[in-house]
Amino acid sequence: MSDRQPGAGKIGLLANGTSFGEWTAPTQKKVRETQTTDRFSFLYPQVLYFQMSWPDSTVPRPPAPRPVSRSASESTESPSLLDSLPQELANLTHLLYWPLTPEDEGDFLASTSPQASTYHLRGPAQTSYALRGYLEAILIARDHRGRPKTHGGDLFRAQLLGPDLKAGLPGDVQDLENGTYLLSFPLLWAGKAQVQVRLIHSSEAVGVLRRIWREKRATVDFVGYFRGPTGTEETVICNVDPQSTGTRRPTCQYRDVDSGELWFCAQPSTLPCSSLVGHSSGRYLKVTTPQDEALLSWKVTDKVLPQGISPIQVRMAAPGNSSLALSARPPCHPGLPATKPSGFYHQEVWHSLSCSSRSFPTVDSILGCLAGHVVHMMGDSTLRQWWEYLRDKVPSLKPMDLHATYQTGPLMAVETTRNIVLHWRAHSWPLRSLRTPVASLHSVARELGGLAGGPHTVVVLGLGAHFTTFPPSIFARRLAGIRAAVAALLAREPRTLVVIKLANTGYKSVYGSDWLTLQVNRLLRAAFADLRVAFVDAWEMTSSLAVPDNIHPGRLIVGNEVDLLLSFVCPT
Repeated sequence: MSDRQPGAGKIGLLANGTSFGEWTAPTQKKVRETQTTDRFSFLYPQVLYFQMSWPDSTVPRPPAPRPVSRSASESTESPSLLDSLPQELANLTHLLYWPLTPEDEGDFLASTSPQASTYHLRGPAQTSYALRGYLEAILIARDHRGRPKTHGGDLFRAQLLGPDLKAGLPGDVQDLENGTYLLSFPLLWAGKAQVQVRLIHSSEAVGVLRRIWREKRATVDFVGYFRGPTGTEETVICNVDPQSTGTRRPTCQYRDVDSGELWFCAQPSTLPCSSLVGHSSGRYLKVTTPQDEALLSWKVTDKVLPQGISPIQVRMAAPGNSSLALSARPPCHPGLPATKPSGFYHQEVWHSLSCSSRSFPTVDSILGCLAGHVVHMMGDSTLRQWWEYLRDKVPSLKPMDLHATYQTGPLMAVETTRNIVLHWRAHSWPLRSLRTPVASLHSVARELGGLAGGPHTVVVLGLGAHFTTFPPSIFARRLAGIRAAVAALLAREPRTLVVIKLANTGYKSVYGSDWLTLQVNRLLRAAFADLRVAFVDAWEMTSSLAVPDNIHPGRLIVGNEVDLLLSFVCPT
């Protein structure tokens, strides 16, 4: 005879395929609500309930349930997911190395000054420089008192620009960790060229960003909307861990069974955890001191250094030769090694240095490339810009009204004569957005798990901007699940094209700095380094021209990013 208490079981199925369980027993006062994810969805937000009686002697009961407590959540990591990552990603300390900044006891004048820092040619100036050669310069960082710095860690951005030719490329900045930096620029076009250097963040500002990024659990929060059967609503704070929900009470935990992703909301006072129906952005949290804010002020952030090198002239090797230094390159295909730089602009066209990228300037060229393909884009709003570009560029690519929140999707456009389907949807939480149904928030790993793949399937992933407000381990865990799903997709159908869009430049604040984006891109590259995927280096494509940074770059840059994507879809 069993000594377990008899009870009733109730299984619920939310509209997005998310399941939850609720069990009650006479001797148990607390109830745990745990949300997991299945792999199917419904179009309309409905909840189906199945009521069953389980004989005590035949069906084992689950462990005594209760809401997730703050202390219990300390062990909610997913080691198996981290183990699935390449060793380079598991060792975050090594992967995210950046020179340390000595303590300056809050002395702003000891921080790096964009006005006082200088750079000059490494060697003697020349009348002209040979195409395919290199230009090198030495940068000396100085503080606001004009004193040379004795340590590294500043975030400088160097560019070689050709304004008359609408050309540009990112220079390599080597930190010698003694206050000096070696700048190097390949000379890839004939004609006039000009060096420009910007101080994005001083080493002291980077120290602030690093401290907050690693020590704070979150710099933003979110709102969860709960609705009862009578229409009663409650709103609570939600976040990536229980501590960041701002409550001392138990929390609701939601776990995606495909990826292991966890999400937490403060437990509503009157409604069950299973009644979560909506999600939106919350607040930007106060995480800086007045000293921090001085170092991150716009007055010393993203500032051009005084001109240190006169414009140079780059000459062709012989009259009649090509004015571009483009060697023979293979067609664009997944698995290509990265080059430094990844490419350059000339006449507003991006030329990849790793493969023979193509331009698709006409509607017919785009339709001819995408004919017969289904494209699945999953990520943030910078990837949604690709979907929007194709929708606007190709009149016959008609968007379908799925009655979804535009900011989060899903979005779909179709071209029936060429059999083209174009999807975009936002990655799941953490996601800063307007209020959107939870049913619409699908994890990337779950979406990938539902794809058969094949030669007509294109998957594009673009994540990063919404993860700079959390410690790096949060993004590493997310990448673990996505990488496993990509590996499984390529294993069952190797002809599937998977493209990773790196995060681009844009934000300059403690919530989304370019320095944070650089670290995110390091994680992205490391996570997929050993898989046969293609990369679109949006970081370099948005930092190579003399245009202001924008988290949502203009049509010129987006068009070149899409052209590079299409070069992988149609390499010849």
